Amino acid sequence: MPELPEVETIRRQIGPAVAGRRVLEAWAFPSAKFTPATDLIGATLGGARRRGKYLLFPTDDGRELVAHLGMTGSFSFTDEPEPSGAHLRAWWRLGPAGAGDGGTGNGTGGRNGAATTGPAETLRFDDTRRFGRLRVVPAGHYDDIATLSVMGPEPLDPDFTAAEFTRLLARSRRRLKTSLLSQRPVAGIGNIYADEALWLAEINPKVRRLGTARAARLLDALRRVLEQGIDNGGTTLRDYRNVDGEQGSNQHGLVAYGRGGQPCRRCGRPLRADDVDGRTTTWCPHCQAR
Repeated sequence: MPELPEVETIRRQIGPAVAGRRVLEAWAFPSAKFTPATDLIGATLGGARRRGKYLLFPTDDGRELVAHLGMTGSFSFTDEPEPSGAHLRAWWRLGPAGAGDGGTGNGTGGRNGAATTGPAETLRFDDTRRFGRLRVVPAGHYDDIATLSVMGPEPLDPDFTAAEFTRLLARSRRRLKTSLLSQRPVAGIGNIYADEALWLAEINPKVRRLGTARAARLLDALRRVLEQGIDNGGTTLRDYRNVDGEQGSNQHGLVAYGRGGQPCRRCGRPLRADDVDGRTTTWCPHCQAR
């Protein structure tokens, strides 16, 4: 499932490409998970934001399209007016940015900042396994989106402190890895980057309490692995692709996730892979002793 670095990579690509563009037409696969896509017809998009693993597309009428990629969701652009495909779940026909004729004629500020004089363009959302979801809500109103409504602070927010992180972690008695995946103490962390950060911070995934010093070390490790993931365009293990259809490269530098039985790159002893509250977890029993 795409985590913060993958979603942030997509946001950085898609935000400038949709900013100021009016939705001329839209289509959705006949499922309540995707039909809200058509609610955007007539609205103008204001770019894209990210909250945890969610993409948020604000509109000029005070709403937001909330998109979760699930396991296999992906956005891409096409020149096809009405695209098709076995895994297509929604599409939006976008007028040129800054067009003065309602988005159907000439304008400026299209994709890549170039002048927009050509035809409209279509944004498509594909999702092979259909675990993704689209919602349209009043901007900032997430009460009906369970995970988003209780999500913790953004880990890359410079105002998010180790003291606050310690306080939020202390609310839960669950194992640390499980608490991180809940999104409540911090946003955007999934299985890959949790394993990587816990290894980097030398903290066992099964502990239930952290003091301020270890919480500070973990927060620093989270920031380092997330920033590395963003710099590498995300981690592609199987399905993830960015808006241009390209894979990320972060998978080539993973030190813990998926390396069970291989030598720890710090001490040389075998890494252990085991189930922790239903999620496969990899750690070093020596470096990350409880």
